[in-house]
Amino acid sequence: MVRGSSSRHSTAAIIAGDIEFRRARLSTEDVRIVHPERLGRALRGSAVGNIIEWYEFGVFGFLITVMGPVFLPQADPTVQSLYLFGTFAVTFVARPLGGVFFGWLGDRLGRRKVLTLTLLLMSFATLLTGLLPGYAQIGIWAPILLVLLRLIQGFSASGEYTSAATFLSEFAPDRERGRYTGILASMIYIGFAFGAGLVGVLQLSTSAEFMQGWGWRIPFLVSLPMTAIALYIRYRVEESPAFVAVMRDREALERKLQQTERNPGIVAVVATQWRALLPVIGIAAAGNVIAYTMFSYVPTYLSQTLGFASEVSNLVLFPLYVVAVFCTIGAGMLSDRIGRRRTLLIGATIALLFAVPAFLLMGTGLAWLAMIGALFVMVASSFFSQSYASTLPEQFPTASRNTALGFAYNIGNAALGGTAPIVIAAIVAATGSTLAPAYYLVGAAVLGLVATLGIKETSRRPLRGSMPNVRTLPEAQKLVAEQSETPLLALVGLPLPYAAYADATGERLSSSDPRVVAAAKSVGINHERQ
Repeated sequence: MVRGSSSRHSTAAIIAGDIEFRRARLSTEDVRIVHPERLGRALRGSAVGNIIEWYEFGVFGFLITVMGPVFLPQADPTVQSLYLFGTFAVTFVARPLGGVFFGWLGDRLGRRKVLTLTLLLMSFATLLTGLLPGYAQIGIWAPILLVLLRLIQGFSASGEYTSAATFLSEFAPDRERGRYTGILASMIYIGFAFGAGLVGVLQLSTSAEFMQGWGWRIPFLVSLPMTAIALYIRYRVEESPAFVAVMRDREALERKLQQTERNPGIVAVVATQWRALLPVIGIAAAGNVIAYTMFSYVPTYLSQTLGFASEVSNLVLFPLYVVAVFCTIGAGMLSDRIGRRRTLLIGATIALLFAVPAFLLMGTGLAWLAMIGALFVMVASSFFSQSYASTLPEQFPTASRNTALGFAYNIGNAALGGTAPIVIAAIVAATGSTLAPAYYLVGAAVLGLVATLGIKETSRRPLRGSMPNVRTLPEAQKLVAEQSETPLLALVGLPLPYAAYADATGERLSSSDPRVVAAAKSVGINHERQ
């Protein structure tokens, strides 16, 4: 039997026989005080792998016009581009599977271990891409092996970003989660900026023959020392405190039941959390359409469709990636102040209103106007990017957060995001319309607007299934003192134990009382503060 409670921020009382269980109040010991040094290591550990991931994706997009003749020398430039855009899209075939696998693994073994594994697999595929013989050496096996390596890349990258987002969101203070995860999201643009800068410098300082010979391999091989540095940084990072708490509770339950307690599989996650999964899929799809159009399609669009020299198109975009770093961090901080939903709505509105003007400016043929046009798309992308590591992980409970986020983010990304470059390229080739990419972005913006309306506002609130994270002891004390008044602290969502009372007299009972132990077991609740 469950009896309702009059408190806005408490759960219903649970009656088992003559015992009444009520949620315990939050105490100072329940609130996690975030250690600045540990938070800094978590931020650096999350960031380094994401720089490598997005650097590699960026490099592949920037080198499409160079690599085409290496892997399909007998095809015309349009077919070469479509093949490489298709190869790029193939990585997203593996992403949902990788997202589910690494998500489940992260919820079972820990975020830190998965981040090490995804980094090794991702870097392995990147290094082998740089060593892969071309069509002239091994014939048709060259494009086939390239596709295989891209599948491995996509499988591992699917777990890298979502695990890093989950990891850092669980470390960050609740009131500043947007700021810190915005820094993580900005690594997307640092990776792309590094890739664009390196490819652009190589193209300007060497010949086209050198680039198609060995030059295109250099950016892929550069990932080897980057990986060594990243592994060293991640080795020094501790596990997420929120996940440590989940593991502690899980181990305690296993001892009581004397059996292994499994974390929820993907079927259970979808069945119980589909209402939260759907809008997350929509936001991931919309945001990644904008992002991959900008990063992987626009460089080729500027050179092949609009006639810019390929080195010019890369360098036109390079400063915009730097601007996007600060824009993404700013959008994350803004979401801490005005809310996640409002920030996402701003990004979707920018894309909706400025997609067509942006591509009209690119179509003028003037580099400085093309840069202004691309800036509009970049800003819209930044507002979505900040949400991937803050808003989206916040929609799911800690025990299954990595699984749910890995599934939802990668389904949305694979369905529309990763396929955007090849779909847009095919539409442009079929219609000859230089505004086709703009109309595609308008559709993505509409999807983003609708999906954003379906998410819960989570700014400055504790993560679902976790205790609050704060910076200082006075902040923790203030939170505990005001717990019944603040709308940002819904006690119903916190993993607080139940206190036992005699239903007839209201007397507080000891948690070790045999009657209390038996009653708690009969209704399956935790009645002891861990």
